[in-house]
Amino acid sequence: MENHASSFSSPKAYFRALAQTPTRLARRAGSVSTSYDEMSRVRARSGAHMQKTLRWFDLIGLGLGGMVGAAVFVTTGTAAHYAGPAVILSYAIAGFCALLSAFCYTEFAVDMPVAGGAFSYLRVTFGEFAAFITGANLVTEYVMSNAGVARSFTSYSGSIIGVSTDKWRLTVPGLPDGYNQIDFVAVAVVLIMTVIICYSTRESSVVNMVLTALHISFLAFVIIMGFWQGEWKNFTKAGHPENPSGFFPHGAQGVFHGASIVYVSYIGYDAVSTMAEEVRDPVKDIPVGVSGSVVIVTLLYCLMAASMSMLLPYDMIDLVAPFAGAFREKSEGWEWVSNVIGVGASFGILTSLLVSMLGQARYMCVIGRSCVVPSWFARVHPTTSTPVNASAFLGILTAAIALFTDLNVLLKLVSMGTLFVYYMVANAVIYRRYVTVGTTNPRPTLSFLCSFTLTAIVFTLTWKFAPTGKLKAFMLSACGVIALAILQIFHCMVPQARKPEFWGVPLMPWIPSISIFLNIFLLGSFDGGAYARFGIFSALAVLVYVFYSVHASFDAEEDGFLGQKNSEIHVEPKETVDLIKV
Repeated sequence: MENHASSFSSPKAYFRALAQTPTRLARRAGSVSTSYDEMSRVRARSGAHMQKTLRWFDLIGLGLGGMVGAAVFVTTGTAAHYAGPAVILSYAIAGFCALLSAFCYTEFAVDMPVAGGAFSYLRVTFGEFAAFITGANLVTEYVMSNAGVARSFTSYSGSIIGVSTDKWRLTVPGLPDGYNQIDFVAVAVVLIMTVIICYSTRESSVVNMVLTALHISFLAFVIIMGFWQGEWKNFTKAGHPENPSGFFPHGAQGVFHGASIVYVSYIGYDAVSTMAEEVRDPVKDIPVGVSGSVVIVTLLYCLMAASMSMLLPYDMIDLVAPFAGAFREKSEGWEWVSNVIGVGASFGILTSLLVSMLGQARYMCVIGRSCVVPSWFARVHPTTSTPVNASAFLGILTAAIALFTDLNVLLKLVSMGTLFVYYMVANAVIYRRYVTVGTTNPRPTLSFLCSFTLTAIVFTLTWKFAPTGKLKAFMLSACGVIALAILQIFHCMVPQARKPEFWGVPLMPWIPSISIFLNIFLLGSFDGGAYARFGIFSALAVLVYVFYSVHASFDAEEDGFLGQKNSEIHVEPKETVDLIKV
């Protein structure tokens, strides 16, 4: 086949391509891939294959390492002030929401074990444009959050040995505040992690398992000490008489507000789905690894919240350092426990950083395979069987940002992109079950998803802004009834177009629909600034897609590397089974 002239071969060719942007957008933006293409033709663009070396226990370790970071030591105090001792239920609710999302990820990862995670799942359902916007936000958020995590490692390390963080960093006069403290420790940590993930996925998993085991042992110590030194009366009594007492001092609203705060502690299991291409037996290992890690983390978090609630009344818990503060306030002679907590948090930071960097590299690798970014990112090294180019590029970028950008600045830049991705994946798993491209009318499914989403948004806005009273209770009840009615009508009237060959989300469409509702509800907890930042990132991604990505993918389609829009190629079950076993 004669290659199509590249849109980027010369300025004249590029301007000619820009003039054809509307036509190319119409052709490529909604173009969908297939599972068969993603596991064969698209994967082949990486050259060498990633080695299948991971088992279910590796995935559980990666899930634990990705989720159990420093967030639990920070968010629990704030959530406890809203939920009281019922912060235990806040963690359980957040864990339940995470588990529902994990089910949706698992169905895709088992059916299509590739390294693209949510990007690939959306590409085979909603098309290239939706996948690119989602993937761009996800990679941006990974890089920003990883830079912040690396700088927090410096802070925790300094607190352990009693050295001020300022002494670890070099202040450069003349630079604006927030960008004037150079952190070489954070850079070193990121670069070391980059070398590890470039060298071998198997060795990365071993390092993660060791660090995670050490971290969990420190958490177990904190839990045991909390139950030993704590008092049961703190579950029902406030420290100050003027504050409400009881297990639910601020009612159900406080519990759900707490759940929205602590949900960030569960973010990380999605990175496990990006390892699907390197799992020996995806059908057996992925469901156990992804769901099992969420269940274990939920149990661990609930025990930690219970131990902290026993140590101090909820209104006396420190907002910034709840666990360390609880032991300092409990009695004399227990201050050393705060140092133990700092050591445990440091191990958690390292595991969280390692798993996130593994995930971000694989996202970038598969985005490169789809040709919407340079295919250089898609290359897999033949010796290490890892996406070295993507790993090295994102590692250096993360290190550069961590070098000079303050943690508070990075935290403000990290938006609610990950929750949005969870919402999109839940929609995608319903769409894929009920719509077969080229044979099934998608309008009933799209109408259901839009109306159900709208109902969840109205419920969330009412919960957040409406004044407490009978009218609010009526509106919330009405939204709940309408949502259930919409879901039941869809369930009874629209048949499923396909059944999963290996593993599927149970109780379809109820479980992914509940996940959609809960993710929208949790998205409602973010402030206007978070939405503004998400909008800015998305707008920048749209500009990149319009001025580069759509033309690159158009060229790839013309050269025969990508399928065309609304492809009606369907994969026979045996072909899919053979590909998954390869």
